[in-house]
Amino acid sequence: MAKRQLKEKGQRTVLGFDFGTKSIGIAVGQEVTGSASPLCAVKAQDGIPNWDEIKVIVDEWLPDLIVVGLPLNMDGSNQQVTFQAKKFANRLHNKHGLPVETQDERLTTTDAKSQLFEHGGYKNLKKGNVDSMSARIILESFFENQWG
Repeated sequence: MAKRQLKEKGQRTVLGFDFGTKSIGIAVGQEVTGSASPLCAVKAQDGIPNWDEIKVIVDEWLPDLIVVGLPLNMDGSNQQVTFQAKKFANRLHNKHGLPVETQDERLTTTDAKSQLFEHGGYKNLKKGNVDSMSARIILESFFENQWG
């Protein structure tokens, strides 16, 4: 793994992950614009993705930072999937040597579904679309919290 110069805060390319036990949505964003785009979703088994698929995406986008959505209960407390998401975040860090941060993702799936429905009706609500759109929303809320 070649070492590269990481960019300073505000100029970084960031990959966002919407962790799920069956599917993990991925988006890419730029801090300079505070915007993100949905990329894809990769299948997972009990929260474990095909790490080779993740590596291809990381190698393609060369992010300076990775953000993983943290699924919390509405009261902010942890649930079982919260611990699985943290484990996934740690594995991303260990496998790619990149800084990884987490972002509260409460209500992102609801937001993703309503945005997708607005732009294409029910046919747009495929699982992969929802997961990658959720990843986009997680990234954009991360950007907002940084500068907000």
